[in-house]
Amino acid sequence: MKIQNLSFYLLLLLFWGCREPFEPEIEARDLNVLVVEGYLDSEGLSSNLRLSFTSNIQDEFNFNPSALGATVYLESSSGARYSFLERGEGTYEFQHDIPENETYQLRIFLNDGTSYTSSELKPVITPEIIDVGFEQNEAGVEVFLTTKGNPDADDFLWTYEETWAFRPPIISFDKYDPELKRIIPRPAEERIDLCYRSALNSDLILETSSRFQDQFVFRQSIKQINRGDERLSLRYSILISQKALSKDAVEFWEILKKNTDDLGSIFSPLPSNIRGNIKQDQNPDVPVIGQVSLGKVQQKRLFIDIREVAPWRPEVPEYAGCFLSADTVLVANYDAVFRSEINIPALPIYLENAIEPIGYRYSTPRCVDCTRRGTNVRPDFWEE
Repeated sequence: MKIQNLSFYLLLLLFWGCREPFEPEIEARDLNVLVVEGYLDSEGLSSNLRLSFTSNIQDEFNFNPSALGATVYLESSSGARYSFLERGEGTYEFQHDIPENETYQLRIFLNDGTSYTSSELKPVITPEIIDVGFEQNEAGVEVFLTTKGNPDADDFLWTYEETWAFRPPIISFDKYDPELKRIIPRPAEERIDLCYRSALNSDLILETSSRFQDQFVFRQSIKQINRGDERLSLRYSILISQKALSKDAVEFWEILKKNTDDLGSIFSPLPSNIRGNIKQDQNPDVPVIGQVSLGKVQQKRLFIDIREVAPWRPEVPEYAGCFLSADTVLVANYDAVFRSEINIPALPIYLENAIEPIGYRYSTPRCVDCTRRGTNVRPDFWEE
């Protein structure tokens, strides 16, 4: 499940919205509770299980420790075991194409000797996403999808991953070479004029298809991108994952969404009261927070180009105050100005009919080097 740590929502947001200082009395049993997050794809798509522990919201650093070194596997009703690979920071990867006519249980063994087992899991076959699209509105751009449920897949959870290309406000294709003591073209692998950023969503988007005629969910809103957002400054991609939920999972996600939407309401359920489908083997009464689901995940990717939403003027606070130098640095002064890399050559200045520039105007790395905010490596899925 690609969602931010559940313990953050369940413990921090519980009291965030209070206007006056409030120090809740937290029982010891509400601390160091195992948190399990995951929707496991049954047809070989890589999916992650996240294991962590709740912590005291009064801790200075509000640190939620990960569960490291655990042994995790999915066990079928016929006895087959499908192991998880530990990827660090409490993340365990599942990537198996498993028979969908069997039932399964998740088994978790922590390095302190405690173990946990899920309720019986039956893979839910998620229907395909019919369509994804976008529409401009007064606030900016809305991304939506259309899908259709069925008697076996009525409730849906949608998550998404965003990636966008962007440029810095001042473009540079060159760099100073201190050994040659001259400015040379920057190699392609070192380019700083075009970068990419990615983000996982933290929203919980839920819907029940039986609320609509023929279970047809038309133009379900997924993401609103407001005007001025850098995401649409050049080219944008969103990968939407559609996950059908079993009936026992729906209640858990609805409670979690209510906690998130309430922004700290003291009437929200306490963490120890939010149970999922995981129990400790040694003592089933020990609280465990989390829900693991199993089923086929359906995905669709959408690209939006700046030309489709123009005019779009991005407002990026990190680039406030960026400017190109008014003075030209002449060739004789290159080493003094550019060797330290405090300044980056950006705009070559030529005399009329000259082949070589007489100098460069420059700016600071913050305004020129996009790799300070992203990566210059184009994603494998990217389409121009």
